[in-house]
Amino acid sequence: MAIENKFVREGYIKASMDEYFAKQLSRAGYGGMEVNRTPMGTQITVYAEKPGMVIGKAGKVIRKLTRDIDRMYDLDNPQIDAQEVRKPELNAQMMATRLASSIERGWYFRKAGHNAMRAIMNAGALGCEIVISGKLTGARSRTEKIVEGYIKHAGKPVDDIVDEGFAVAVKKLGTLGCKVRIIPPDAILPDSFKLKAVTEKTLDDVDKPTEPKASIEKLVREEAAGEVAEVEEVLEEEQIKVETSEKVTVEKEALDEELSHSTDDSEIGELLENEERREVDGVWQHKHEGHDYWHPIARIHREG
Repeated sequence: MAIENKFVREGYIKASMDEYFAKQLSRAGYGGMEVNRTPMGTQITVYAEKPGMVIGKAGKVIRKLTRDIDRMYDLDNPQIDAQEVRKPELNAQMMATRLASSIERGWYFRKAGHNAMRAIMNAGALGCEIVISGKLTGARSRTEKIVEGYIKHAGKPVDDIVDEGFAVAVKKLGTLGCKVRIIPPDAILPDSFKLKAVTEKTLDDVDKPTEPKASIEKLVREEAAGEVAEVEEVLEEEQIKVETSEKVTVEKEALDEELSHSTDDSEIGELLENEERREVDGVWQHKHEGHDYWHPIARIHREG
């Protein structure tokens, strides 16, 4: 049971030190503490609204606290450091102390609770819970709870993200307990989620083809690598091929036209006696003695 006794003893020492600091530094706005064990000793960080009052004149108060901690608890070379709390409204221990002080000064418990709740939520907290218990309105003890926003009650998130503070208000009729639980604005909740914004595309945008546009930087890089020059050479070769094919086509058409209008002596042959000739649709015809009709010259005559 040695290791269990060690953990119990450390937890008892931390709770006892927290009560001691809350009693000694109530006027400085005590807001909690942290204990870190280092090779050089035990580092104790005290959070307060007024760190100057924790240090005292020429460090008188902080030296007294260090001596008392070293005498009451068996710690290895304790060193106390005071840190300022930027937003006291988000510190549960400070708000519990303020709430208890307001009730002791005579404020109605419900008014004091709602004022504290309003200050905490205006500071940006995600959620807050205030519980005031004791003799509130009569001889019997009862509990008043004020809740706003999002708050966790069980599980590991309670230990990780929920800040908890407790203070006591002493009145004539009895003692009132003030418990404050706060979820800070920068806490990451385990069940939080965000919907991704999706932009709807119209039918025109879907049908319209996207033409890639070459950037200036890409063209500069390609030119430096010699790729642009190769592309230009390929384009010049294709242009030469196109011009050559067009020229061949034009020459072929001109040659066909010339052939259609030209006269070939081998096909026409020599002009015979009493023979008439004519050209119809590029074909030479003739009419000669013994025939009263026109026929192509190339037709072979049958012997009668």
